[in-house]
Amino acid sequence: MADKVRVGIIGAGGIAQGAHMKGYATIPDQCEMVAVADLNEKVANEAAEKFGIKKVYTDYREMLASGEIDAVSVTTPNKFHKDPTIEALNAGIHVLCEKPLAMNAAEAKEMCAAARDSGKILQVALQSRFSGPGRFMREYIQAGNMGEIYFARAQALRRRGVPGWGVFIDKEKQGGGPLIDIGVHILDFTLFLMGYPKPVSASGKTWDMMGKNPELTNNFGDYDRSKFTVEDFAVGMIKFENGAVISLESSFMANQGENEIMKTQLFGTKAGANVRIWGDDPIEIYTEENKQLFDLKPRNIPKVDSPHTAEVVAFIEAIQNGAESPVPGLNGLILNAIFDALYKSSETGNEEKVDVSF
Repeated sequence: MADKVRVGIIGAGGIAQGAHMKGYATIPDQCEMVAVADLNEKVANEAAEKFGIKKVYTDYREMLASGEIDAVSVTTPNKFHKDPTIEALNAGIHVLCEKPLAMNAAEAKEMCAAARDSGKILQVALQSRFSGPGRFMREYIQAGNMGEIYFARAQALRRRGVPGWGVFIDKEKQGGGPLIDIGVHILDFTLFLMGYPKPVSASGKTWDMMGKNPELTNNFGDYDRSKFTVEDFAVGMIKFENGAVISLESSFMANQGENEIMKTQLFGTKAGANVRIWGDDPIEIYTEENKQLFDLKPRNIPKVDSPHTAEVVAFIEAIQNGAESPVPGLNGLILNAIFDALYKSSETGNEEKVDVSF
């Protein structure tokens, strides 16, 4: 067994404690959390006490310069992903950065370049591909059972699900609303299953009428409608170099039948599928054999207790094995570039190019 990976945490809030730190704590033989940094010293101390971490910093730069860490999780608000990630990579430290990778593609390109130049792992925290349905469908598709997947409909829809905490309604700190917060998950999941084709253009539309309406209820608690500066609904069509197309829908508030939908529909030349990231019977496959049509439900989907933990384990194992990033920074850049094009398209009314070069 390789030496334990010494881990630092940058940002000690909800996603850090509920996902990253919890994940590292499940593999004490492989890693040790040695330090945590947060501008809010009280939050940092609470996290340190909860997870038995000895050192607390209010300046992450001091932690990076300590020489005591091999890897970090960057779990700050989106606006503060870029600088800690680049500084950590430049210091020779591996990075697991929360999704989305950055506020926009320009930032993501800088982060990917830093990873390339440093030779260190930059992994984007996109846990859905580590789910049981994700693992099953990826193997099923790679085995050739779906043929060529030429179209997908990806949906991340909430009926009344505006996060009433954190900075999720603040465009200046978050970069966007449901598109960049939950749409990122279903789009990554869909692209992962499709083999991450290269995007070339996108067109889209966003709305913010419902999120600003104080007369509407919200399942996630109340929030100040006057401070809602992101979209509440976004739709888009994304075209890829290989001829495939994805239709994407994402909402915090939408008058539709379920409290939350997180699924993708795949259309292939040999078969189609409805795939939900979680829930009972998450996969239905539609195929044909001997001129008979079949609807199939697999019964041997891998059991994954926590995709969040699975992504952390994958990060640590990649470091120990000298492997490539389980979720490459380029994937995060592709997502950010698509979102940039969709937001721009909503403003211009035109189809916009997607640039993923760096």
